Amino acid sequence: MPDKIKNNAPSLSDENHWELRVDLAACFRLISSYGWNESVANHFSATVSEDGTRFLMNPKWQHFSTIKASDLQLFDSRDQQTMDKADAPDPSAWCIHSKIHASLPKANVLLHCHPPYATALCSLKDPSIKPIDQNTARFFNRASIDLGFDGLANQDEEGDRLAAAFGAHNVMLMGNHGVTVSGTSVAQAFEDLYYLERACRTMILAYQTGQPLSVMPDDLAEKTAQGWHVYEGIADAHFNQLKKILDQTDPGYAA
Repeated sequence: MPDKIKNNAPSLSDENHWELRVDLAACFRLISSYGWNESVANHFSATVSEDGTRFLMNPKWQHFSTIKASDLQLFDSRDQQTMDKADAPDPSAWCIHSKIHASLPKANVLLHCHPPYATALCSLKDPSIKPIDQNTARFFNRASIDLGFDGLANQDEEGDRLAAAFGAHNVMLMGNHGVTVSGTSVAQAFEDLYYLERACRTMILAYQTGQPLSVMPDDLAEKTAQGWHVYEGIADAHFNQLKKILDQTDPGYAA
């Protein structure tokens, strides 16, 4: 563990702080390998304080495929001078992540990106995910939809609005924009993002056939969504195995 990182750890133990950095760095590398990132934009963050005010986030305009655990910056949403500093984050990142973390302390991890199928679905007048298979049913009544897009998110008011738009859900489909997923851990948030993009892919492909969708009745959709609870441990198993693959193919993420 680099000393420069160890000395910066607030609230969490040194070991847990470093593990969180490694997990978040792995997430960046994985999302890049899937082609779900966009240029040097989009941002992931993870809190290191119980109240959500202090959090780790990727530096301004660094490509996902190059991000290492030691690259992640530590921010405090209460610091009003953040955007005046030489290492200030991207304005939209600060707007979205600082406000949501501070408003929703249970959102330990936030993943905001523009995956192709999810973004395509969010460009439709009705971006809702219909329960047409078990992956889409996973999100039945479990995703908020924000249709209040008002341009690039770079004002405090927009951050407050997005935090409110999340409601009680962990997944938010952002009309004319992209998606944001929250979770108690990097693995959990990653798993929801993974299945969200697969669900949106199914929706887009089904729409492309031009045939009517076979939408499940509400009771069946709810039963299927609840059935996913049995597999909650799969998020950690999946993410840990993906990290093992990275250890062989792209080990630089953990530096």
